[in-house]
Amino acid sequence: MTDIYVGQKRSNTGCLLIVLAVTALVCGVYYLAKLRPRRAPKEEKTEEIAPVTEPETPQAVREAAAADPGLNLISEARRLKSDGDLLGAREKAYEVLASSENPVAIQGAVELLGEVNIDLVFSPRSMPEKVEYTVQPGDSLGALAKKFNTTIDAIRKGNRITGSISRVNDRLRVCSGTFAITVNKTDNTLDVYLNDRLFKRYRVGTGEFGRTPVGDFKIMEKIAQPTWWRPDGKAVPYGDTNNVLGTHWLSLNLPGYGIHGTWEPETIGKQASAGCIRLLNEDVEELYALVPEGTPVKIVE
Repeated sequence: MTDIYVGQKRSNTGCLLIVLAVTALVCGVYYLAKLRPRRAPKEEKTEEIAPVTEPETPQAVREAAAADPGLNLISEARRLKSDGDLLGAREKAYEVLASSENPVAIQGAVELLGEVNIDLVFSPRSMPEKVEYTVQPGDSLGALAKKFNTTIDAIRKGNRITGSISRVNDRLRVCSGTFAITVNKTDNTLDVYLNDRLFKRYRVGTGEFGRTPVGDFKIMEKIAQPTWWRPDGKAVPYGDTNNVLGTHWLSLNLPGYGIHGTWEPETIGKQASAGCIRLLNEDVEELYALVPEGTPVKIVE
């Protein structure tokens, strides 16, 4: 009995020691795992994208642009205009027309001349083509327009006059140059000249199948809000959708022909009229205010 009891006690003690040893081993492994530093997550490699840049202008192109005197003059003219020196800008543009064969420079000069010349005439600014005049008793805008070969509208716009006449002793600047018009049927353009120098170019529509006559004419009568007389003699009043004359009419000394506006802007630049010369309404309004009756009109192929 005693031997048996002692054996069981030893056996139980051994088992207990084994369990404790295993537990200690497990705890040690767990503890070591906790202390072990974690490896940082592997960074994903991303491909760097180079910034998009505009293609560089070829050196030859830049050198050609810099060497072109016409383009340089237009750039200088634009700078002068932005600085308020309209007369200086105008002279630079005339230099381009006199010296350059570059179509880009020429087009730029023509556009700039139109902008600058209209600003000069329709504002109180001085210009070589204007004269200084002091209003006298009995003066009227109509009489002054005839005296200086200009229009009532040009005197009003150029001197900021809102009434029929300014006060006696007021000083006016009046454009007294000579205007002339040339219409080119092939290009569908209308060029206005002041003292034989290009003043402004307008795009126009001309007669279908070459119906616009060629030759030398002059403006006989100017009418705002005109009535259109159809070929059958019926009158179509201003404002009627069938009136083809637009807002203004400038008749030529050739019955049935003239320069007028249009309600069909898509026909500008084309040969689409019955024979007359048509402009955008805003352009014919400007031309109406600019040139007096009697202005010569040359129409060429």
